Amino acid sequence: MPLTPVPDHASILEEIKTVRRGGIVRLRRLEVPSLARIAFALAPAEDGPAAVPAQSQSQSVEWLLRLAVSRLGGGTLQEAAEYTLGLTPGTRDWPGADRRRRAAELYGVSIERFRKEQEAVVLDQVAEQVGGLARAALAERHPSAGRDPAADDDPAVTARTHRLLTVPAHGRTVPVTLHVHPVDLLRDVDVVVSPVNTYLALPEAYKSSVAASLRRAGALRGLTGEMLGDPIHEELREWAAARGTSGRPVLPGTVAVTGSGALAGQGVRRVYHAAVAVPRAGTNDYDVLPADVTRAVAHALELLAEEHGRFDPPLRSVCFPLLGSGRGGLPYEESVRAVWAAVDAELARGARWDIHLVVRGLAPAGLVVRMLTEYAGGSVDGTAGDADGVEGVDHGASRSGGGSRGAGRRHPLP
Repeated sequence: MPLTPVPDHASILEEIKTVRRGGIVRLRRLEVPSLARIAFALAPAEDGPAAVPAQSQSQSVEWLLRLAVSRLGGGTLQEAAEYTLGLTPGTRDWPGADRRRRAAELYGVSIERFRKEQEAVVLDQVAEQVGGLARAALAERHPSAGRDPAADDDPAVTARTHRLLTVPAHGRTVPVTLHVHPVDLLRDVDVVVSPVNTYLALPEAYKSSVAASLRRAGALRGLTGEMLGDPIHEELREWAAARGTSGRPVLPGTVAVTGSGALAGQGVRRVYHAAVAVPRAGTNDYDVLPADVTRAVAHALELLAEEHGRFDPPLRSVCFPLLGSGRGGLPYEESVRAVWAAVDAELARGARWDIHLVVRGLAPAGLVVRMLTEYAGGSVDGTAGDADGVEGVDHGASRSGGGSRGAGRRHPLP
């Protein structure tokens, strides 16, 4: 039962929906070949038979789903996933309608609204974790097969989650750490810059954006995972209220500052919220301009200079995602150029900050390496660091032209 190629996200998601409808107790009769292949691949090679019997296969798929759900980070999202799929003790034989009703109660919404909104997010997140496990298994057993085709021509990008790039800049070399994993897995980085819309309104914690991930990871929770506090969200509202901007948009490029909540336990001490996404009236879409991204990064670095001495030890490291490249639709190349324009200007003034970049997949990682190589005249050196998380190929990562007002424009590196 080979894993090559890794089942795509859509196939995994559809089979998870099949399990949701049928329930764990009917796994033996459900057609879930992709989930069975992944479960088999994750089992120790020396223990797996050539073909998995039906009963063993159902147990393996259940184990895979439990493992994937356990990686959701606790809280309402994980609890809703457990009820939705019948993984909560005592619910495996519940009808699908009862499981859905209980999950809707967790979010305090109607069953119909949950079905249309939150349930879709919950199942998508479980599918994402299953896909990550599959890619990790493939990369471990067949390293060359686990690579993203978009990165095949770049020897500096591998399935590892950290790359240390040494970039010549203004007469000296500057280390830039590239993280290839979800933003909430960051460790020991003083400041994380998070994109937000100009109303400074954070997305709900169960969503999958950078801002939602940081909000979820920063929440304070009890021993059983229940939320006790939402400090990042609350501090951002207080920041807006103190400046008289509650309910009103701020200028694009504005940066608001909050603490990091529970992320402090991972060594993250501050979150800088960069207002780069301008809501488009009458739609659920946003506009992001590269100039606003550059302005926000510059403001974030100014804030770092102001704040660093107020902490013990002083703040020294800052991490940027590819701002605007999510819901804002800014192509990855545009975002890299816009972020690096401000970073490079700061380096030109002699700044000595530890610069980090974070992306979710190998394709944007390869793009970052190639663009920094271009900027440095082909002299970027990449060395691998230790991995503290697993994230494989993002199959939607190789965008180059869609979705934003800035699409298709090319900006020279500074």
